[in-house]
Amino acid sequence: MSGQINTTDLVDISSVRVDSSLPKQERMTEYVRQIKKPLHFMCLGYEITSIHAEDGPPLEDCLERIIK
Repeated sequence: MSGQINTTDLVDISSVRVDSSLPKQERMTEYVRQIKKPLHFMCLGYEITSIHAEDGPPLEDCLERIIK
């Protein structure tokens, strides 16, 4: 990740609330809207940075597993 990011600018995933009655695509959209940076966020005071291998699953598949 290039540049410095102030961790106070990152969203804590525990604050994200997604209506489970929404269709899957809308849940994923709402999650990304709230978390802002799905590959870089906070979780219980820890900074989380997600890095994916080029031959790994697409981000959409990873988000789908989180949102279920």
